[in-house]
Order: sequence, then C-alpha cells, then structure tokens
Amino acid sequence: MIIEIGCCGAYCKTCGALADKSCLGCKLGYENGERDINKAKCKMKVCCFKERKFETCADCLDYPSCKIIEDFYNKNGYKYRKYRQSIEFIRDNGYASFLEIADNWKGPYGKFD
Repeated sequence: MIIEIGCCGAYCKTCGALADKSCLGCKLGYENGERDINKAKCKMKVCCFKERKFETCADCLDYPSCKIIEDFYNKNGYKYRKYRQSIEFIRDNGYASFLEIADNWKGPYGKFD
C-alpha cells in the first residue's frame, strides 16, 4: 500500500500527522486493521479502497466519468485542481514517477516540471 498518496491525489508524506501516525486520512490504520473501513464515511475512500481495492483513484477505469471524484475536484480551492493534476500524472506516468517528483514537495501538491 502506498500510504503517502491519498485516493484523491494528495501527497500526504509532507503531513506531520501522517509522520506521527495521528492522521485519520485515507489509508493510515486501514492497512493493518487498526481502523475499520466499514465505518468510513468518505464516499471516495469507500469506493477506492473498500469496494475496488485500488491504491488511488488513478487506478480506476471509471475515473474519467466518476461523479464522486468529479464532485470533489469541483470544490472551490486551488488544491483540488492540483490533486486532479496529481491523479492524471499518475495515470499517465505511474506511481514511481510521481513519487520521484513529489518527494521534493513541501506540501500535499506541487509542480510537475
């Protein structure tokens, strides 16, 4: 499991809460049974991890037409556009290429050039 990437495309490795394991985000705790995915309320997380068993929404063939992820990306805020850019980068280039670039970021998103 790639814990550093949220199902939406956020790069979580830069988050202090992930580092100290106090994060209640997408993945931490589900991989080892500390948290129960059946209690998750996030539609994206339930679809991606519980139902489809994907690392992120980048793995989903239905991504281009998914209402759940589209509603998320259509929220106001720059970060949502950047998360979309991350997922699309992963779809085009793979996780290894994404992690190579993202490891230089200071936050949950960054530049791809």
